[in-house]
Amino acid sequence: MVPITSRISMPYTLALFLSATLSIIPVHHAFHTPTAVTLSSASTASTRLSMINVFGGGELKEPQLPKDVKDAISKCRGAVQKGLENRISRMDVEMPVGANFGVENKKTSKNKRGNLSSLTGDDSESSLTLDKLDTSNRELARLFVEMFQPLGSSHICTVFNDEYLADQARERWSDDISAECNIVAIDRKGKRSRGGLVKTGNKGMQKKKKAMGFAAKIAAELEEGSDSGPFSLPKETEVALFVAPGPKELIAIERICNEVGMGTCVILLNARLSLIDKFVSDDARKLFLEEFEPIWSLSAAPQDEAPGCLMHRAYPGPWMLARKPKVGAPKTIAIKQGEKFSGEECKDAFGKVEISELERGTERLAE
Repeated sequence: MVPITSRISMPYTLALFLSATLSIIPVHHAFHTPTAVTLSSASTASTRLSMINVFGGGELKEPQLPKDVKDAISKCRGAVQKGLENRISRMDVEMPVGANFGVENKKTSKNKRGNLSSLTGDDSESSLTLDKLDTSNRELARLFVEMFQPLGSSHICTVFNDEYLADQARERWSDDISAECNIVAIDRKGKRSRGGLVKTGNKGMQKKKKAMGFAAKIAAELEEGSDSGPFSLPKETEVALFVAPGPKELIAIERICNEVGMGTCVILLNARLSLIDKFVSDDARKLFLEEFEPIWSLSAAPQDEAPGCLMHRAYPGPWMLARKPKVGAPKTIAIKQGEKFSGEECKDAFGKVEISELERGTERLAE
């Protein structure tokens, strides 16, 4: 993975580290009692900055899956902090599809925040809908915005795929000072309806499109969907949060990464890069699969190869494969350094799992 180069300034590094260590998520109370530590600048030995250790004293030797939603948020923040310490400016964060963080609707999600099933989407009382998916992605973005608040709202940019999603965030975050940031959309003319995404504008004025390749076609669509040229970040942006981008949006993100350089921290939230079959170019594949660091990931393993299993990684730790029984907490069945588990590796690890008769009996009763 590619860390931030020497072009990044020391004030920026300290500001990012400060944002990850000093900010708090009040609704979750995600931290232990903090202890003070002191760092000195490499350029000026006499300049010291007192900070807070979010780890609460020491790290666990063995990687652990989060116990519940609160624990997942806390550990995710800790992983981001570690990445910032190591000057990583290209981060990929993945939470379970439709995870309930209990940020926007605290009353109905109060009980759910205490168990992992609400995070991994195993609640049987409700099925996943597009609205719940959008809410989950927006809540995750909201948590990251608060994480970086010490930078100042003008330096944080949350980027949604279209104006409908951006408007939803503006409406829900408008009265929350801890969610202040620039909220923009890659497709600035797209308005979603019940039937999908609707393009606004005079159809009679639209020019007939010329035949072009896949990448050029999508790039042209992105430019057509803008008010004044291709999408770009506000000038003062230091942290850009791209919320659930798809293959179409990744084209714009690749361009943005090239434009802003490594001095701007770019974080992908629920991009689900492993599910993309084909990137538009080898450069795009290298950027998103090699240069973006999987800072935090908690997702379902390939269910055909490892049914009922989860994959997890918290930077800088290894990848974990865990089986989630019908009763009780997930149990780790394999650990791997380096790249994510492949489908074949998941299948091999799952095939070696030994389940006791007591556990089998318990699961049968739970069915």
